[in-house]
Amino acid sequence: MRRFVADKTRNLISRISRRTTSTSSISRLVSSHHPTSATLHRPSSSSSSSSFLTANFNFMASNYSTAPLSLQTINPKVLKCEYAVRGEIVTLAQKLEQELKENPDSHPFDEIIYCNIGNPQSLGQQPISFFREVLALCDHPAILDRSETQGLFSADAIERAFQILDQIPGRATGAYSHSQGIKGLRDTIAAGIQDRDGFPADPNDIFLTDGASPAVHMMMQLLIRSEEDGILCPIPQYPLYSASIALHGGTLVPYYLDEATGWGLEISELKNQLETAKSKGICVRALVVINPGNPTGQVLAEDNQRKIVEFCKTEGLVLLADEVYQENIYVPDKQFHSFKKVSRSMGFGEKDISLVSFQSVSKGYYGECGKRGGYMEATGFSPEIREQIYKVASVNLCSNISGQILASLVMNPPKVGDESYESYTAEKDGILSSLARRAKTLEDALNSLEGVTCNRTEGAMYLFPSIKLPQKAIKAAEAAKTAPDAFYARRLLDATGVVVVPGSGFGQVPGTWHFRCTILPQEDKIPAIVSRLTEFHKKFMDEFRD
Repeated sequence: MRRFVADKTRNLISRISRRTTSTSSISRLVSSHHPTSATLHRPSSSSSSSSFLTANFNFMASNYSTAPLSLQTINPKVLKCEYAVRGEIVTLAQKLEQELKENPDSHPFDEIIYCNIGNPQSLGQQPISFFREVLALCDHPAILDRSETQGLFSADAIERAFQILDQIPGRATGAYSHSQGIKGLRDTIAAGIQDRDGFPADPNDIFLTDGASPAVHMMMQLLIRSEEDGILCPIPQYPLYSASIALHGGTLVPYYLDEATGWGLEISELKNQLETAKSKGICVRALVVINPGNPTGQVLAEDNQRKIVEFCKTEGLVLLADEVYQENIYVPDKQFHSFKKVSRSMGFGEKDISLVSFQSVSKGYYGECGKRGGYMEATGFSPEIREQIYKVASVNLCSNISGQILASLVMNPPKVGDESYESYTAEKDGILSSLARRAKTLEDALNSLEGVTCNRTEGAMYLFPSIKLPQKAIKAAEAAKTAPDAFYARRLLDATGVVVVPGSGFGQVPGTWHFRCTILPQEDKIPAIVSRLTEFHKKFMDEFRD
């Protein structure tokens, strides 16, 4: 009986998903407003989709009449939260993948190519050997005393493992650590930040986390008191931010990146949106900047960053700097500068600006998503606020030790003269140069398609092309009760097995349509992606030509 009910539930959810719009809360936020007068995204007690779900689940009430939770009684902030990069299109892709396993001839393609999420190793990227050697030795320190270890592992990996183990409580990666992370590893990370920026870094400002996402959630917990508190976020944005703001009950205050200038961030736009928010009674607490951009792939110029820092200082905003793609720069005329470096070079010290910088081991050239390592460096906060940040961190006890170790390795890789330096450099350069080639190939291919324009990918791991859809396609999407770019992405998946994320999941200027595509499939698969996409797009445009 339980299995029967579960199957009925899954089937119902599937039918409802197809009938309801796939447009995310961010696309609803911007769907009917000009970018210069964007509506604030306030949490509500219910959404239209949740009401629809509730109505359609009523027939099952007898089966779950005594259940303590229902869609009417669940936390409405959870219903409001959406995360497009693992949304409906991905669920459908996984279903198709299972069908291909069971019957390889069931679809007009032989594999699903996931271009929806920045998950490099799932698409064939190999981990950095030195990092994995150190991790292996730390996780199983008994092999450090074996004679054959010298022939299997590099000398500097063995030395680094001994150093790290001496810093871990009980020399055991299965032990809890300090809630901010192991002190010795934070020392290493602080030294790496200082080497990168040329300005001092304090290990006490560093909080090691399970990837950057928990650090973002932690800051939203601290900043958001009610829906009257707003966070300035870029549009398009990475859905982590809209989801986190929704979960914590705040208001997303959108500012629009300028696609015509390569996704430029204009200070005039920030000022306009700040004033609009204030006029509606919103207390804006912080500004989110993603550099390099996700999903947009731009790299900010240092002069632009200076203006952003000045804006935050003048307006009394916390600057939340998402810098997880700092190693992913693909064009010679752009360079990564951390906001910490920029603010210090302007003469702003600890008491002048509140800045939180996020870094992760999931991106860069390392791509260790599953290891869940990262950190935030929180500067410009009083001792009293630092105590509160630590209290929130301590609720989770500590981040995982393997992720902590990786974060220290990322910020302190092999140096010239180390045994692993040459192999490490070759692996790093090989990955980054290949990513640059893939980005350019996909960019050129997209720009060759009818009605598609794509800005260059200066950094990060994505392209975010704009697509001008025929009115017939838009009307077909409306009939299917889905966003036009989601309609396109679904048709692309069904025809080619290529998975992309509709732009409506990231937010976009009303009346424009986009999709996000990663550059992460291995280089030998890029020609097949280009071929499949080109053939599909031509047929799609011909089918719906006005």
